Parts: sequence; structure tokens; C-alpha cells
Amino acid sequence: MFAFQNKGVKLGLPILALAGLSACASTPEPVIGPVVSTPRADLGQQGYDNEVADGYLLRPADVVSVNVFREPDFSMENVRIGVDGNISVPMLGTIEVSGMTTAQLERDLQQRLASAGLRQPMVSVNINEYASHLVTVDGAVMEPGVYVFQPGARLSSAIALGGGTSRVAENEQIAVFREETDGLKIAKFDLRQINQGLMLDPVLEPGDRVFVGTDGLSQGFQDVLRALPAFGFFANVVR
Repeated sequence: MFAFQNKGVKLGLPILALAGLSACASTPEPVIGPVVSTPRADLGQQGYDNEVADGYLLRPADVVSVNVFREPDFSMENVRIGVDGNISVPMLGTIEVSGMTTAQLERDLQQRLASAGLRQPMVSVNINEYASHLVTVDGAVMEPGVYVFQPGARLSSAIALGGGTSRVAENEQIAVFREETDGLKIAKFDLRQINQGLMLDPVLEPGDRVFVGTDGLSQGFQDVLRALPAFGFFANVVR
């Protein structure tokens, strides 16, 4: 496809490389005004939320601490909620806590402790780790992996956790795999439009998998550069 000589063809490919780098570096201008928050049905985005839930519901794998005022025997640190949604509390036994807010769990424990004979128990519950909130970030990102995220985090946050998209990323091909009641489904998003405010930046759900597609042309172009020692400099630049 390309013919090279020691002299004569010295600028063509480097210029193309620089032009490609310049194009990759450009970002679209954000559109000033309200951000789009409506999911697009044609891209499978139905059911993806823009609003963050008001109250957090405890889930299996989350880690909580339970403090009973002036009752160290009933207090617990770093208790992981089991896969069955239960925790074990001294003198009270196994209690189902999955699906509760921390405030609901506090009231429930206070009632149970009062029934067990403790006078006017005062209970506080804190979440130490949102360990149930895992997202897999894969594809053309700098650091693929599985990450813990805070409730309310969005798709753009997941990509940031993965170190951002790589130079060969196809930012218009962001797929989100989500397990729903009727099976695994895929929705498509465009990161450029999200960054402009022209597309919904959905709130993540525990277990989501985000896959960033690859621009095959960019990858092939980089492979050509790396195969040519004379242009080693440009091969290093585009890594």
C-alpha cells in the first residue's frame, strides 16, 4: 500500500500521523443549556435513569458498622452483609437487612434490643463500603478492570475509573450490558454526545459492564507506524 525510499518520501506519513493526532486531540464544544436527560429507545436506553435515588438500600456484600450507644457488646465494626442479605447481631441472631435503608435498620435494631431488655437503646448504622457496587470497564480504555463505584455515579464516571478512553477508542460505540429481570440487555451510548450534554449520562447499576469499542482504522494505522523503524518516534507518540 505504501512505497518508501530513503529519500523522497520523508514527510507524507509523518504529516498524516500528525494530522491524525490533531484530530484525536480535538473535542467537540459543549452545548450550553439544559443537559439531555431522556433515554433513547432506538439505542436500547429504556429504563436507564438520569435521577439519583433518594435513599440507598443496603445490598449483599456491603460493609456496615453498628454502634449501640454505651453498649460495646452489641456494637460491631465492618460487618459484611451476606449473599443471603443477612447479618448476625450479638444476642439477636441473624437479621435480614438487605433492602433496608440505614435509618430503617437503626429503628429495627432499636426495637429488637428494647424487646431483648435493653433500656432505651440508641443505635447508629453507617455504611463503610459500597462493595455491592461493582462495574466492569473493558475495551478501549487505559486501565480495564472491575471497580467499586459510589451510588449515583454515572457512565462517564465508569470510563474515568478505567483511566479514560485510549487513542484507538470509538467513542460513539459505548455499550452497557445490564442484567434485567428478563435477561441481559445492551444499550448504546455516545461519549462525545454525553460530554456535550446531548445524550443521557445514565446512573450506573451494580453489575453493569461498560465496553468501549475500538476504532479499527486508528488501530491499523498505529500498527503500520510501529512496523516502520524509520517512524519509531511517531509509533511511540500514538501509544
